[in-house]
Amino acid sequence: MSTAPTVASAGSTVDPQPALEGAAAISATGAEGRAPVLRTAAALDQPAAQISSALLVATAHGVYEPSINGQPATESVLNPGWTVYESRLQVQRFEVTELVRRGDEEVQLSVLLGRGWWNGDFGFGEADANYGDENAFLAALHITYEDGSTQAITTDESWTAVDSPITFATIYHGQHEDRRLAAGDPRPVTLAELDRSRLVEQSSPLITRHESRRPEKIWTSPSGATLLDFGQNLVGWLRFTVAGPAGTEITLRHAEVLEHEELGTRPLRTAKATDRLVLSGDPAGDAYEPTFTFHGFRYAEVTGWPGELAAEDIEAVVVHSDIERTGWFESSHAGVNQLISNSIWSQRGNFLAVPTDCPQRDERLGWTGDIAAYAATAAYQFDVSDFLHNWLLDVRAEVELPPLSFVPFVVPDILKLGRTVPFSDGEPTETPTAIWGDAAVWVAEALWNAYGDLDRLRQHYPGMVLHLESVERALSPSGLWDTGFQFGDWLDPDAPPEAAADAKADKAVVATACLVRSARFAAETARLLGEEAGAARWQELADRTLAAFTEAYVHEDGTITSDCTTVYSLAIAFDLLEETTRERAGERLSALVQEAGYRVSTGFAGTPFITWALSETGHVEDAYRLLLEEGCPSWLYPVSMGATTIWERWDSMLPDGSINPGEMTSFNHYALGAVADWIYQVVLGIRPAEPGYRRILIQPTPGPGIDWAKGAYDSAAGRIEVSWEVTAGGLHGTATIPEGAEAEIVLPGEEVRIVGAGVTTF
Repeated sequence: MSTAPTVASAGSTVDPQPALEGAAAISATGAEGRAPVLRTAAALDQPAAQISSALLVATAHGVYEPSINGQPATESVLNPGWTVYESRLQVQRFEVTELVRRGDEEVQLSVLLGRGWWNGDFGFGEADANYGDENAFLAALHITYEDGSTQAITTDESWTAVDSPITFATIYHGQHEDRRLAAGDPRPVTLAELDRSRLVEQSSPLITRHESRRPEKIWTSPSGATLLDFGQNLVGWLRFTVAGPAGTEITLRHAEVLEHEELGTRPLRTAKATDRLVLSGDPAGDAYEPTFTFHGFRYAEVTGWPGELAAEDIEAVVVHSDIERTGWFESSHAGVNQLISNSIWSQRGNFLAVPTDCPQRDERLGWTGDIAAYAATAAYQFDVSDFLHNWLLDVRAEVELPPLSFVPFVVPDILKLGRTVPFSDGEPTETPTAIWGDAAVWVAEALWNAYGDLDRLRQHYPGMVLHLESVERALSPSGLWDTGFQFGDWLDPDAPPEAAADAKADKAVVATACLVRSARFAAETARLLGEEAGAARWQELADRTLAAFTEAYVHEDGTITSDCTTVYSLAIAFDLLEETTRERAGERLSALVQEAGYRVSTGFAGTPFITWALSETGHVEDAYRLLLEEGCPSWLYPVSMGATTIWERWDSMLPDGSINPGEMTSFNHYALGAVADWIYQVVLGIRPAEPGYRRILIQPTPGPGIDWAKGAYDSAAGRIEVSWEVTAGGLHGTATIPEGAEAEIVLPGEEVRIVGAGVTTF
């Protein structure tokens, strides 16, 4: 049986309208808030054996699970995912031939309909941001017979509705089911409003289950609670089948960490992350899998379980968008290996429909600043070509929606629909912000470098233009970006827990530096696209902004305003300095890193670039010592504390095992893991010499603390492998280059070697 979806390429021009012609969006209100099941039965025009193909085309306001003849029509979940619903609602296509053939003389089609992102009360605290009050389903089942004739079964007023056992289900708060409840008599559905002009073909990878894990430990906490440890902070839900007396209520609570030997739920804020199942009393047991929610957790608390809970009774299901892993790394340093594993798991958990900040608390939003910092790392670890391209289409769509005229903090921008907007003070609704807004450019740049797809870059360019035009309007007369609200070097480790924006780095220095980088890449993009006027426009903006930056912030002694690691990292990494000044900036950066005892001193702005700035100015040893430091704050401090994902704060958990007192504390937040890009490209040494790895650069850069490293990358050009080892005799290694590709091998103190496909030793 095949239930595989047909997924168009992101940005596809396929029009879903013809496939849904004649279909009407339908809805039903469940009794007492229960999730409805919409269903129909239709006679087949010919015997089932004469069916040559069948395709289900569907979408929803909310989330839906379709079934045909009593079997799931797809293995994907949480369809249609989350996009800028005001502009783009994705339509899914599922190949369901074998399922329809099971119907003999008729086909039965049903769908379970839930709230999802459409009206799941999203946003901070009690924002309760929703796109609409009513859920709806739109679908057509297209059947083709062997003689070439066709039949279409569409959603319309002839469908009926009954109630499911789901009494409550939202993404933040969990899913509750009472299996004693009857479905009730069928009742008519109602027609619903659904703007068909917003329909687009599915282009982002579908959301699927990927693996399951049994608990590694089950024990009783000091309070008497039954706790489970799955050994890995993950995203998904719990699944089990259990029998017990009718009315038995099983409650499942989820958390990422323990605190004082109990479930640490304070970081969830208002998200309840609680699932409940009331048993039917069926001796065969009730199977439970809450697929209309998801949780970020390593630990679970189970109450009400009939009898003694054993590891074989329950499992955690790992859920995320269907992205394929493409990057691997291993070294002689166990801590760095765990750091890479943490980055992989954080990406898996936060690449669910959109690139989210975190998967557990009352947020789970597409924060633009996080992915701006992390996009290059993301594109090495997994194939994110469709996933992030689709998201960039949403970025553009969001900016084009009135009255917005700049890249918002989150995409999709659910915050504008809520009762509260964070960081408001009037300004964020009127002005763009650096790094967060720069995601329109930086994510596109990461995809261009990784995949070299000019057609997709062409689709990204308008979003870059919209961002840069919004920044141009915000610049002061001096040409500096020193106006409006800025996050700046967010989560500088020296900032107090309650004031994450209070960084050492001057916000205007950060913002102005970021503008130079973005304008330069926009100019390069315009040149590649043959947009000469645009190339000249953005190059002029870059040059003018750099001149203003230099005059205002770069002093005669080579120091940069606010004299901290982040400003030097950005100035070096973004190539904002003359050669002699660059050398002095590298020396000053090295000195500051040493003065800090090789503890991390950067936030969102500086962290992705500080090791790059050190190694590119000849301070490789400092970069390695910074990477390998274990004291707090550092990349390996969370590893030393048992972290299995990247933390939001350098000290999300304090050394005594208590949770950071700040209200904003997540244990699965990939942004600060952006150092992994440097590990892949510099430590391991796999880099693109040209976009899309049309030419490859092999440039391993060993340093103290790591004796060997090996890894691979499944690039657009094919698999690249590198391994190296430092011995008393020097650096030795191999590089494997894919067929049809050419590579430059650059080693310390040696001339460049050009090699072709195959294995090369060095």
